[in-house]
Amino acid sequence: MDTLRLALAQSNLLVGDIAGNADRVLAAAQAARAAGADLLITPELALAGYPPEDLLFHRGFRQQIETALAGLAAASADATRGTAILVGHPEYAGERLFNAATLYDAGREQLRHRKACLPNYRVFDEKRWFAAGTQPSVMDFRGFRIGVLVCEDLWEPEPAQLARSQGAEILLVLNASPYDLHKQAAREDIARRRAADVGLPIVYVNQVGGQDELVFDGQSFVTDALGEVVLRAPAFEEALEIVEFRRPSPGAAPVPEPGVITPALDDEASVYRALVLGVRDYVVKNGFPGVVLGLSGGIDSALTLAIAVDALGADRVQAVMMPSRYTASMSVEDASEQARSLRVQHSVIGIEGMFGAALESLQAEFAGRAVDTAEENLQSRCRMLILMALSNKTGKMVLTTGNKSEMAVGYATLYGDMAGGFAPIKDCSKLLVYRLAAWRNAQGAAPPQGRVIPQRVIDRPPSAELRPDQKDSDSLPPYEVLDPILEAFIEDDLSVGEIVARGFERATVARVLDLVQRNEYKRRQAPPGVRVSRRAFGRDWRYPITSGYRR
Repeated sequence: MDTLRLALAQSNLLVGDIAGNADRVLAAAQAARAAGADLLITPELALAGYPPEDLLFHRGFRQQIETALAGLAAASADATRGTAILVGHPEYAGERLFNAATLYDAGREQLRHRKACLPNYRVFDEKRWFAAGTQPSVMDFRGFRIGVLVCEDLWEPEPAQLARSQGAEILLVLNASPYDLHKQAAREDIARRRAADVGLPIVYVNQVGGQDELVFDGQSFVTDALGEVVLRAPAFEEALEIVEFRRPSPGAAPVPEPGVITPALDDEASVYRALVLGVRDYVVKNGFPGVVLGLSGGIDSALTLAIAVDALGADRVQAVMMPSRYTASMSVEDASEQARSLRVQHSVIGIEGMFGAALESLQAEFAGRAVDTAEENLQSRCRMLILMALSNKTGKMVLTTGNKSEMAVGYATLYGDMAGGFAPIKDCSKLLVYRLAAWRNAQGAAPPQGRVIPQRVIDRPPSAELRPDQKDSDSLPPYEVLDPILEAFIEDDLSVGEIVARGFERATVARVLDLVQRNEYKRRQAPPGVRVSRRAFGRDWRYPITSGYRR
């Protein structure tokens, strides 16, 4: 009985670290050889890391890619001893550049596929860099006929159909597919439809790891010719998965042997693990020794602290409570309780002196004017001075703690609580923040005692605590109203009328959308954060700052 053993390298790669990525591919190939695999399959653009963006235009980058490819070709005959390598990489062909995948076997290039379908929507800009391939890529390999696709090629029917027309029996798909909450279900659905369309099994290899605001969740999988998943790799961790194809009889279609199907995560677990991985890789890959954040006693900073500790360990996290005259005693108590429970370094640095000095300096300028957001924002900016000073002195990066609901409507202070290097929950609505906090508490108590997030932090009404008895609801609609309106506008692109038809008051919808549009200038100056929704504020949100458009 003919057999073909394939190794799926679900790897965490680093954009621009071409030599390091080549070493990671080679190490995976050696592990694949030890497992008896005939072929190692890497993610899309594995040598460059994804997305390499305008690094692709640099001459030195091209030279390093070409050197690494030559090394992998040699390795396919030497270090891997019989295990071929199918590696994703940029291909420089004169003045044109392709998103390519090359199969090296016995020291030689045996096949090269150029990605035909270039995504140019949401977070993708591939037409900025790449030319589209036009030909199917199919070859005989170890007695089987394999077809190669790259990521978006699977989402359109033609590339798979062309490969089938050239006699492909198995489709191998290299991917760098970023996470959002429902992305894995969409991937498996399209694979199911494509398999049913062409009657071929599909091997789908996805990368894992954080890259700026994108997180790649892995979850590589294999389907049979009916589109049923027979193997699924774990989410948010590196893995080398082996799948074996067999021919039941001479001339019969190859059939994948069932493997471990890692269960899908529930929504909260999935988002939380994406946030943890995004923070960890941003901090580690950029070489920061740790992080520092303001711990206010509120839900957003409490969740951010839990994520930071889970991502980096308590010894690399510093929490700073910076009380003012408006800070409630329960906020100080709850922040202290959480910091002790999580065993992080905890500092209490009051801002009353700084705030009072600032007010005194501005007394003449503010004379005759009512107290308003100017005084509120001064407090936030005093806290920023402390956090940035600690960052400069220790090298730790500042994590901001704002959520998507606040970022959408501008309920955040520019050069205050928005100042920092990374924003872990930037793409989490306020309601999702509460769900994540409850989920994290349900996973187990924090050592040595107590909840990860004090229950009172979850139960109390949210407040910025910048004036007496302040509540978020003083300035914003209830989050149960605000968040669905924001989702409808930001993720679904609905008009005022369409949102009103979902049961919301027209005046409220118009006010919320006006706030979103008027605060684009703030969002442009915000730090990057982990993308977990279908549309985050970042590379897939490109609204003009200056605009006369009204809904």
